[in-house]
Amino acid sequence: MNGTGDDGWSEGRLLDVTQPAAPIGYGIVQPGPYVRNGVPVIAIRDLDNLSDRTTHRSSPSIEAAYRRSRVTAGDLLISVKGTTGRIGIVPTGFEGNISRDVARVRLTDAHDPEFWFQLLRSFAAQQILQLAAVGSTRQELSIGTLKMLRFRFPDRPEQERIAEALLDSDRLTRALELMIAKKRAIKQGMMQQLLTGKIRLPGFTEVWEELHAGDIGQFKGGSGFPVRFQGSKSGKFPFFKVSDMNNEGNELFMSGAKNYISESQRKQMGAVLMPKQAIVFAKVGAAVFLERKRILTESSCIDNNMAALILDDTRADVRFIYHMLTNFPMGSLVATGALPSLNGRQLRSIPVSLPTDLDEQREIAAVLGDADAEISALRNRLGKAQAVKTGMVQELLTGRSHLAIKNAAS
Repeated sequence: MNGTGDDGWSEGRLLDVTQPAAPIGYGIVQPGPYVRNGVPVIAIRDLDNLSDRTTHRSSPSIEAAYRRSRVTAGDLLISVKGTTGRIGIVPTGFEGNISRDVARVRLTDAHDPEFWFQLLRSFAAQQILQLAAVGSTRQELSIGTLKMLRFRFPDRPEQERIAEALLDSDRLTRALELMIAKKRAIKQGMMQQLLTGKIRLPGFTEVWEELHAGDIGQFKGGSGFPVRFQGSKSGKFPFFKVSDMNNEGNELFMSGAKNYISESQRKQMGAVLMPKQAIVFAKVGAAVFLERKRILTESSCIDNNMAALILDDTRADVRFIYHMLTNFPMGSLVATGALPSLNGRQLRSIPVSLPTDLDEQREIAAVLGDADAEISALRNRLGKAQAVKTGMVQELLTGRSHLAIKNAAS
């Protein structure tokens, strides 16, 4: 192990920070036979969530033959075959074994497992692990190579402070993820009730109609977009491709395109102009199954892998129908074939439950829009929390920044 640098951090091999008895080792070669009440065996697929005990369990007799690969709380796990470099840490209360594709790292008392878990997941450490892997078709990290890999680290007190700070950040991120999942589930339940009339909003008593999408609007396919017309960042009309649905800011409304055209160009290519408030979606290719629907904010052209629903606004509110279509799996209409696609007959047949009162449609859309706004705000908070965590990792796990030592309570 090298000496301590000016920042108080040392550099050494992974072998230097592990317990000498069985520092780094592979798991069992043959984890079977699997038995209901046997010993848990952790595989690569389990590393991202070790709090959920693996369902694969080996018989005690098989496990006993590989006792050196037994893992206990605080052991670090690294995938070493196939998908190399995935990191796990064995949670408190867990005892089991690991498969042959996973290596165990057991640290000495001078090192904090949570710090090393965070360090080995960092971008810099992942680069080290990936460069150390060999193999063209199936990557592999040998135990000998792992032992020789070098990392920089501080003493244990600073390791613990860094680990706690990063764990706090992870807890916030996880809490936000759970909150988003909960809000999405609540919204889904609201959609199933409000968009079918099973639950009515106060003050509305008018009947609902059972219709089809073709009764409330018309579907139009997009137009071919020759390459010679592509690439302009300005023009009278945006020309949307399916990929534009991924653009930041286009999560609900299609407000920005990567390509624009002039009126003369539109006429030259014979592109169909879709009106403001049309609902657009993919109609050809695997993107159909992504179930993305968007609303145009201005008159636009769309490519021939997309289609638009142009509503009769005297019968249907665009935001209500948007939510209804979001709740309808268009992929279920696709016939088995080489290329997934939707045709006009299928689209016109989509069932629609519709309040005859436009105000009720608008109120339902507003309630669901509020739910979307809550989820969007939480997603923004999550993005900021993840950005903060990235910055903390870059600063704290490199020694560029140090956490102050907390004063003892008086």
